[in-house]
Amino acid sequence: MNASPDTGKPPLGELIGRLSALHQKRIDLGLERMHRLLERLGHPERKLPPVIHIAGTNGKGSTLAYLRATLEAAGLRVHAYTSPYLVRINECFRLGRVGGGVLVGDDELRAALEEVERVNAGEPATLFELKTAAAFHLFAQNPADVVLLEVGLGGRLDSTNVIDAPAACVITPVSMDHMDFLGSTLASIAGEKAAIIKRGVPVICAEQMPEAMAVIEAQARRMRAPLFAANESWHVNVERGRLVYSDDRGLMDLPAPRLFGRHQFANAGLAIATLRAIPTFKVNQAAFEAGIVGAEWPARMQRLTSGELLSWGPQGSDIWLDGGHNAEGGRVAAAALGDLEERVSRPLVVIAGMMANKDAQGFLANFAGLTRHIIAVPIPDTENAMPADRLADAARSLGMRVEPAPGIEAALRALAKLAYEVPPRILITGSLYLAGHVLAINGTPPA
Repeated sequence: MNASPDTGKPPLGELIGRLSALHQKRIDLGLERMHRLLERLGHPERKLPPVIHIAGTNGKGSTLAYLRATLEAAGLRVHAYTSPYLVRINECFRLGRVGGGVLVGDDELRAALEEVERVNAGEPATLFELKTAAAFHLFAQNPADVVLLEVGLGGRLDSTNVIDAPAACVITPVSMDHMDFLGSTLASIAGEKAAIIKRGVPVICAEQMPEAMAVIEAQARRMRAPLFAANESWHVNVERGRLVYSDDRGLMDLPAPRLFGRHQFANAGLAIATLRAIPTFKVNQAAFEAGIVGAEWPARMQRLTSGELLSWGPQGSDIWLDGGHNAEGGRVAAAALGDLEERVSRPLVVIAGMMANKDAQGFLANFAGLTRHIIAVPIPDTENAMPADRLADAARSLGMRVEPAPGIEAALRALAKLAYEVPPRILITGSLYLAGHVLAINGTPPA
């Protein structure tokens, strides 16, 4: 394995591989190992600037992107911890800087991970736990004004749930996902998410299904946490293509979000409500406007406007990338495609690859009314990826025309050989792991 040219040290991949081998399970929810790690690190989680903790099933990353862009537009330095990464592990760690945050560099990240590895002393720990401990270590060492902290999985036993007194707790829409870890009902999943709520800390909540909302409301009451719920404490409407936000402090007429899809209006509204619920943050309308139009979050209805993939598919085609992987994620992507179809009509082809533990039929059913052409692909170099033929069977059960392909390039080149009167619109979707692979081979990784 080649050494890094700037330091002579092995690349990060070798270190990540070593850390990944410390626990036989990739996911093992629990806080005992995390508390042990943080104690040995000198409790960096207690030395952080105000933390906004974000849980939910869908929309966490987009909501965080609006928060970050808005806070940075207000002149604040913003640390951010997100997961999973798409191409490089550095994407998980954004360090706040005056004028805008930056992804952590290889050397700084290596030093943090090696320090976590040293104090862990070879004991069992998941990679996510080690990464999260490294994030707290990095954030405590670098001055900033706020930390945006995204839950990895669930909430109650997630490694991020060690912050005793965050500035705010945010809950994005809750839906069915990760049932093997979080429970088989919407109420049980909502209970895991709502467990990030801390005593007396404001809770800002997106619109929820009634079953989930009842659980969140009950937990907020138990913790005596003020609850700011969508359609009750605050409202978002779309008027003449603009975002109109209102709460008891007044109304703001704002531009449409840069991120595409009608669901992004709700995500942006959740970010606005969060910042207005924290009295210590002074954010004016100009910063909200800049944040909404400036937020970036790759692989969420992202149009690929450059890169290798454009040369493989039909000439003039529209290629979109979305990491949605559950039924609700499929629903919002399909709604976004419906909006695109109303603007410019094109035949739609969906190229899908999914993980084996996902509900392929529930996800693909969202596209049944939009296209009959599905291409099923495997996700390369990914453990527990769904075989393409199994995904194809799920599509066939919905009456969709489907064919497997060995990969993204093969799928696009096959489409390029078909005769289209109008160049097609192509959506590549089904998994963030697939999305990361696409951005890597396209030569357009997140910056």
